Amino acid sequence: MEQPNSLLLEMQNGSEKAFSKIYSLYSEAILGVIYTIVQDQDVAEEVLQDVFVKVWNNSKSYNIEKGRFFTWVLNIARNASIDSVRSKAYKNSKKNLSTSNFVDILSGSDTLNQKTNAIGIKKFVDALKPACVKIIDLLFFKGYTQVDAAEALKIPLGTLKTRNRNCIQDLRIKVLG
Repeated sequence: MEQPNSLLLEMQNGSEKAFSKIYSLYSEAILGVIYTIVQDQDVAEEVLQDVFVKVWNNSKSYNIEKGRFFTWVLNIARNASIDSVRSKAYKNSKKNLSTSNFVDILSGSDTLNQKTNAIGIKKFVDALKPACVKIIDLLFFKGYTQVDAAEALKIPLGTLKTRNRNCIQDLRIKVLG
């Protein structure tokens, strides 16, 4: 999907119509990502609304020159989803999905598959090295801090940071071609 820079600029200038179009373009894919983390459709829809309220309220802080809009929204969604899971005590009552389960869900659910295929998550997860999958799983899908992930993987924090940086770079190369 090509980034809609003119719509983004209109939204940053207060255009509700532009915001509505941006919501239409991105909400389905973002909902799929949120659902993957929270595992509850009602909670996912609630978090989605919170995410887009944050997008509207903070739109002026987004800089087109510094990165893709989708990545910016995705980070907001990921953080809001993790906050929701933590605040509702899901940590104790539900297990977060491993990356392999995440991929299985993507291939098994038509509705979710449509939502997440819009951003190509399955293809990129499949293309990562196993060590990268573990690191990405802990840091981005399970919401571990870098310190917690290093402890879980039994590697030094500096090593985890370097590997994470290299994995993200590999992912960028795969995404951007």
